[in-house]
Amino acid sequence: MSTKESNVPKDANEHCPGPESESAGKDDACAGCPNQQICATTAKGPDPERTEVLVGIKHKILILSGKGGVGKSTFTSQFAFALSSDEDLEVGVVDVDICGPSIPKIMGCENEQIHTSGKGWTPVYIQDNLSVMSIGFMLPSNDDAVIWRGPKKNGLIKQFLKDVDWCDESRPLDFLLFDTPPGTSDEHLSIVQFLRESQITGAVLITTPQEVALQDVRKEIDFCRKAKIPILGVVENMAGFVCPNCHGESKIFYPTTGGAKSLCDELGIPLLGSIPLDPSIGKACDFGSSFVDTNPDSPATKAYQSIIKNIFSIIDPK
Repeated sequence: MSTKESNVPKDANEHCPGPESESAGKDDACAGCPNQQICATTAKGPDPERTEVLVGIKHKILILSGKGGVGKSTFTSQFAFALSSDEDLEVGVVDVDICGPSIPKIMGCENEQIHTSGKGWTPVYIQDNLSVMSIGFMLPSNDDAVIWRGPKKNGLIKQFLKDVDWCDESRPLDFLLFDTPPGTSDEHLSIVQFLRESQITGAVLITTPQEVALQDVRKEIDFCRKAKIPILGVVENMAGFVCPNCHGESKIFYPTTGGAKSLCDELGIPLLGSIPLDPSIGKACDFGSSFVDTNPDSPATKAYQSIIKNIFSIIDPK
């Protein structure tokens, strides 16, 4: 299979005009595409209700993957904790997974509530330089399901951006991370639209080593290219397990086609790093704590630190 062919999702037509095109959802090539109605009804061009606060945020990074269960939320939370360990960096997290908001739990703030001020909603602060916004703060119970159609989701995402007081004028955000749901649907198109004029720094794509996950990541890569989102690189999560007793390594998710490295080599995308399985990561998420702080000597912590270093080599963090 050629590189060109591998970039085209199996559920989209080869001549897709891209979600930003004026003919998106209306072109003959869009016939039969599952995203046809979404693309056709999504407004094109800059959002007239955009606020200047988005321009003041230096880096807006999307955490993406076409596959569910590969660890997007886990990576987003621990990436945010690791960034905020530098007191000179201001970090925010937006939970865009409207129907499955897990960020409040894994960042230790699930019982918090959103407050309002003259500047709008105030995000929940986990520490002085780390804030979070999620629909999870608005639900009466953690067991309540969010059963919404696309337009209502899009409206809330817009509020998370334009109605939240993300930036103190004296200390604007350096990083705003977006934890997204699996796939390439309403939420992703909304983020692209709302951030178009203030610019997206790039996307970090999360995968696991096995081919069933890599297949969906190929679709996410194609989405980024069509939506003109820069790809910062790929993170391979759950890449092997090292026994703490015998120190032997096991491949839990076997890379039958070469894993993320093979994919990145094929498509010319940076491999930011591979994070091994560590049961302490799951424990940290259950307790809402920073894994990199509580397990400084873990190989997984070193992997997170290496990934941050690689991202900083691509973008200026400050």
